[in-house]
Amino acid sequence: MDAEGLLASAAINLGLALVALSLFSMLKKQPGNAPVYLPRRMAGAAGSGWVLPLGTGRLTPSFRWIRAAFRLSDDDVLRRHGLDALAVIRLFKLGIHCFSVCSIVGVLILAPVNYTSAGPSGTKRPNSMEIFTVSNVPKGSDRLWVHFSCLCFISFYVVYLLHKEYKEMSHKRIERLKHHRKRPDQFTILVQGIPVCADHGIYGCNVDHFFSKHYQTYQSYQILHDNGNIESLQKLASSLEKQIERKRDTRRCNFWQWIWFKFTSGPIDARSQEQKLKEVHHSIRIMQCKNMLKQKELPVAFVSFKSRLEAAQAAETQQHVNPLSLVTRYAPEPTETIWSNLAIPFHRLAVYKLGVFIAAFLLTVFFTIPVTAVQGIVQFEKIEKWFPPARAVQLIPGLSSVVTGYLPSMILNGFIYLIPFAMLGMASFEGCISKSQTEIKACNMVFYFLLGNVFFLSILSGSLLHQIGESFTHPKDIPSRLASAVSAQAHTVGHSDEPYLYGFPYYRVVPIASLAVLIGMVYAVVSPLLLPILVIYFLLGYAVFINQMEDVYDITYDTCGQYWPTIHHYIFLSVTLMQTTMIGLFGLKSKPGASFATIPLLVLNIMFNEYCKVRFLPTFQCRPIQICKDNDDLDKTEGEAECSSEHAVRAYTPPWMRPTGSSPESSSVQPLVRCLI
Repeated sequence: MDAEGLLASAAINLGLALVALSLFSMLKKQPGNAPVYLPRRMAGAAGSGWVLPLGTGRLTPSFRWIRAAFRLSDDDVLRRHGLDALAVIRLFKLGIHCFSVCSIVGVLILAPVNYTSAGPSGTKRPNSMEIFTVSNVPKGSDRLWVHFSCLCFISFYVVYLLHKEYKEMSHKRIERLKHHRKRPDQFTILVQGIPVCADHGIYGCNVDHFFSKHYQTYQSYQILHDNGNIESLQKLASSLEKQIERKRDTRRCNFWQWIWFKFTSGPIDARSQEQKLKEVHHSIRIMQCKNMLKQKELPVAFVSFKSRLEAAQAAETQQHVNPLSLVTRYAPEPTETIWSNLAIPFHRLAVYKLGVFIAAFLLTVFFTIPVTAVQGIVQFEKIEKWFPPARAVQLIPGLSSVVTGYLPSMILNGFIYLIPFAMLGMASFEGCISKSQTEIKACNMVFYFLLGNVFFLSILSGSLLHQIGESFTHPKDIPSRLASAVSAQAHTVGHSDEPYLYGFPYYRVVPIASLAVLIGMVYAVVSPLLLPILVIYFLLGYAVFINQMEDVYDITYDTCGQYWPTIHHYIFLSVTLMQTTMIGLFGLKSKPGASFATIPLLVLNIMFNEYCKVRFLPTFQCRPIQICKDNDDLDKTEGEAECSSEHAVRAYTPPWMRPTGSSPESSSVQPLVRCLI
C-alpha cells in the first residue's frame, strides 16, 4: 500500500471514529435511550427513584466520559466490577505502557535508520511507506544490528511488564479470595462419576457414605436429577405468568382499551390461563416428590463442607482408587452454573470436545476464502493484471486509494464481527459447567482463529518482504472499530423502559485486544510507525471499556482473575512470534549472525514462560490451603462458620427443586378475571 492509500484509510477511519463518538455522546444524553446506554445504572438503581443525569447541551457532543474513565482507579474497578474486569483493563494498560515505550524507540531510532538506508536496489520510492520499514535496509547491512538491539530491548521490557503484572494479579487474586470468603463455592465441590449403591440402586447414599467417612467437616450433598420435564414445565409456567401479568396490566390502560378488553375474549382467556397455570404447578409439585426424583438421579452431586480447608483438599485430590470414579473439582458459582451441562455423562465430554475442535477447525479453514479475497483487494496491482477491466477504478480520482485502503478492512471486519458469537455458540456445546469456563474457552477459540486466519494468512498470502508494513490494515481502522463498539447498542434502541442489560463480552474483547498486542509485537521492529496508532487504540479502548463496564454491561460472575493466565499466554505467544519472525527476517537479509544471536533470546523467553507456570499459574488454578485455613479461623472468630456453610447448602439447590409460585398468596394465581369484570 502506498502512502496515499494509507492516508486515505487512516483519514476515513479517524473521521468515522469522531462521528461515531460524537453520536454516542449525544445519544447517551437522551432520556429515551437510557435503557440502551445506561442499562447497568438503571438496573442498579431500580426502585430508588433514580433520575437520568441529563446535564446541559443534550444536542452537542461531549467527551467528558473519556476524562471520567481515566480518573477511575484500579481499586475502583476491582471494587465495582471484580478481578476479571480488572484483568481486561490491565491488558489495555499493559498495551499503553508497552507501545508507548516501543513507539519512542521506533520513531526516534528505527524509523530514521530505515529511512536513511540506501534501499534494496539503491533507489527510494518517495510515495511508499516501505522506506520507513526494515524492507528499505539493504541485505547484509550492519544497520540490522540496530534492529537486533531494539529487539532485545523490547523483548526484555515486555518480559518485565509481564512479570510485574502476573505478580500483582496473583496478589490481587489472593486478596479477592479473602474478600469472597463467604461465597458458597468456597465450601462446595462438584463430584462426577458417582458409582451406584449396590444395596439401594441409587447414587445419593454412596456420596453420603463416602464423604462422611473420610471428611470430618462434611455437611451434606445435593444429588442432581434428569430435569428435562420439570424444566420445560417451569418455562411454561413462567410464560403463563407473564401473559396473565400483561392482562392484569390492562386495568391500568385507558378507557377505550378497557372497553375493548371487556367485550372481547380477554376475560375468557384469562380464566383458561389461570386454570392452566394451576395445572402446571400441580404437575411440577408431583414431579418434585422424593419418590419421583429417586428414579431420575444422575451420577453428579454438589457436596458441601463446613470448612473451606477440607473443601479445597477434596477438590484437588483423587478420591477413589479408580480415577474415573468420584471425580472432584471446585464447584462453580451457583449464579453461573450451567445446570443442563451437568447432566452430560462424564465419559462423553471428550467426544464433545473433539466435535467442537473439528467444527472450529472447519470454520477456520472455510474463512480463508474471504480473507484471501480481501488480500486480493489490497494487492490491487495483481488484480489489474488478472482482470484488466478493474483499471477503470483508477479513472475516478482517489477511488483507488479508498478501495485499497479502506474497503478491505471494512469487509474483513464485517466477517470478524460475527466470529466471537459463532465461537461462543460452539464452546457452549463442549459441556462446560459454568459460563466463565465457556467464555474462556471461546476466548481461546477466537484468538487462535484470528491468529491463524487474520494474521498468518494475511502474511503468507504474499512474500514476507513484500507484505511487511503494508499487508495488514487493521492498525489503521482500530479507532473506528472501538467507536462502533462504544455505540453498538444504538442499533437496538426501542421503546421499552426496561434496561437492555447483558453480561460483559469477555470472549470478544480479550482476544481482539490480544490480537492488537500481537500485531504490535511482530511489527515493532519491522514497521515502527504503526506503534503510535496502537497507543491510540489502547488509550481509546481503555476509555471505551471503562464506560461499558460502568454504564452498559453487567458483571455476571467473578472468577477471581482466571482470565489473566489466558491473557499472559497470548502475550507470550506474541513475543515468541516477534522473535521467530526476526530470526527469519535476519536470514532473508543475509545477516546470519543476527539470526543466531536471536535464538538465545527466544530460549530465554520460553524459559521465562516456564518459570511463570511454576511461580504464578498454580495460584490461579487452585485455592491456597493457607488462605482457606485463615478464612476458616476468621469465621470461627466472628462466629459465622455455621451461617456460611448453611448458606452454601441452600445456594446449590437446583432450579427444578425450588418452590413454584403456586401458593395461595402467589400473585401468579390470584383470580385475575374477577378484578376485570
